[in-house]
Amino acid sequence: MSEIISNFAVLEGCDGSGTTTQIAIITERLKKIQKPLFFPTFEPTNSQIGRIIRAALKKEINLEPETLAMLFASDRNEHLYGKDGILAHTKKGVLAVSDRYVLSSFVYQGIECGDELPKRLNSGFPLPELTIFLDIKPEIALERIKNRDSVELYEYLDFQEKVREKYLAILGNNKTGRVEIVDASRTLEEVASQIWSIITQMPIFNASENSI
Repeated sequence: MSEIISNFAVLEGCDGSGTTTQIAIITERLKKIQKPLFFPTFEPTNSQIGRIIRAALKKEINLEPETLAMLFASDRNEHLYGKDGILAHTKKGVLAVSDRYVLSSFVYQGIECGDELPKRLNSGFPLPELTIFLDIKPEIALERIKNRDSVELYEYLDFQEKVREKYLAILGNNKTGRVEIVDASRTLEEVASQIWSIITQMPIFNASENSI
């Protein structure tokens, strides 16, 4: 994966690390300044493929790990290349920020299936311009989400410990694209402030001539 998508950032992290919450905060801040134009998004998507994945994550249906890995890659292909996908927005000068992307498959499906299958399915996808990893100890992250209505497929301590370890190992070997690691165990406001500082260093903000 050598190609980089300009105007594209991704938030990654263990379950309970706060990626979804932080994208919501970014969305509200960008609404206030109005530029650049913004496309907040997430994986799995709300497509038909994404809904199957979400049903599997909620343990409503049972799928083989390899099947789930292939579904994630298919959902990502549409998310990236589809008519209203990531590339359609970024090529128009819109900032796209996604809650998870390729790295999640390398981590989660890598743990379940081994590295070869997710690498074969996902290595052809281009990299984001910026990856922000929300780093947090799994026991703290799981404590934050313990009051959810149900426990999803990967939301248990032993698995999440492997998730964090694998994220850090992959990010430590990263050779392409800008990677920032944020301590997500801090307060919501502190994490949001650091993420905003990182995101607003992207060239699209200078191009938009905003005073941040």
